[in-house]
Amino acid sequence: MKKILALAAAVSLYCAIAAARIPIGTLAGTVVDSHGRPVAYAVVMAQTSDGLKPYGTHTDANGRFEITRLETGQYDLRASCHGALSDWDRRIMVRSNRTTSVLLRLPSKKVQ
Repeated sequence: MKKILALAAAVSLYCAIAAARIPIGTLAGTVVDSHGRPVAYAVVMAQTSDGLKPYGTHTDANGRFEITRLETGQYDLRASCHGALSDWDRRIMVRSNRTTSVLLRLPSKKVQ
């Protein structure tokens, strides 16, 4: 039993150390409308630039969002609200232990 507990502790420690070595960063920003006003509760979609790892969140009441614990690398972002879609903001670089700021602008007309 002691050997099993020791092995479990060693595996847990190894996993914690391995996870701590993955460089991570944060994407944060604001979604605004075509007049520059913040858009509350918009959907923000992010994905790695290769499209393999999607993420999503919503803006707060002030149009702000934050996506934390992203592996470093390039990401593409887009916002939507009430049928309006922003253009993709492509190849945004997330750096280790840093917050990258982004401004996403929704168009005035809905995209069909």
